[in-house]
Amino acid sequence: MPPEPAPHEAAEDLSHAPKQKEASFIKDLFSVPLPVKKLFDLVPLVTYSPNQLPQRSPKSSRIPSLYIFSTDHDAAAGRPSFNPSCLKWQTFLNIAGVHYRLVSSNNHASPTGALPFLLPPAQSNPAQDALPVPSNKILKYATDHGGQIREPSGMRYEAYQSLLDHRIRNAWLYTLYLSPGNFSSIAAPLYIHPASSNPLVRLSLSHSLRSAAAAELLKQSAVIDANDLHSEADKAFEALSSLLGADEWFFGEEAPTLFDASVFAYTQLLLDERLQWADAKLSTALRRRANLVAHRERVLGRYYGR
Repeated sequence: MPPEPAPHEAAEDLSHAPKQKEASFIKDLFSVPLPVKKLFDLVPLVTYSPNQLPQRSPKSSRIPSLYIFSTDHDAAAGRPSFNPSCLKWQTFLNIAGVHYRLVSSNNHASPTGALPFLLPPAQSNPAQDALPVPSNKILKYATDHGGQIREPSGMRYEAYQSLLDHRIRNAWLYTLYLSPGNFSSIAAPLYIHPASSNPLVRLSLSHSLRSAAAAELLKQSAVIDANDLHSEADKAFEALSSLLGADEWFFGEEAPTLFDASVFAYTQLLLDERLQWADAKLSTALRRRANLVAHRERVLGRYYGR
């Protein structure tokens, strides 16, 4: 790259008349002809707003709508979702006291390609309807709309949250999607069969779902070792059990928080009698921690009427 000209050299360049003529020529070359300008004045350009949800999607109601993995029957009854991510935020909204309705959905209906998402209530003016709220902004939405929220913070909290986000989640992915018995008895009926009755489509969806789970696990380890995954999850359950101790809620809080909802999202599903776990190593490890089982029962009874 040639050296940048000195200040006095640049000034001399700008003083040359040929350069000025060249600049004037370029300006004239790209200027809008007068007839075209008059046409655009008559028909100005319009900038459209971002795309909304498809017209065929359910319209927002007068209360927020939480779109989750569920059956139509369970959603209408307000029962817990069968997906941990959805169940976490479903439970959190219950804890925060945010009134909402449930909508059975799937990833294809989501503007972000993932569930859950929250559709704010309809406004009196349709043009003012808010955009869908993805899961990573539901906490802020609840805070901004009067939700009663207390949430632990700090390095200690982050360390225990990491147990859920990594050790327990990894074991969950393996147990549900990569364990053949569990995939056939639980994952396929919940995620694959409702999507299509075509055997080839179901086979393709099954392959995609299992491949995605394997790829997620291989991001963190060169090989997928089932024994190691279960061992790490068992240690995580022990750490969470020690953290809870004899308290009702985690971190000694007087009321449940988002962390309690995050733990419940896994414990509820692993202990749900409706799910027939062919490979029950993960649920067996959880059942050995009586206080975690009791915690699940408290959340279930307080926020789901059982």
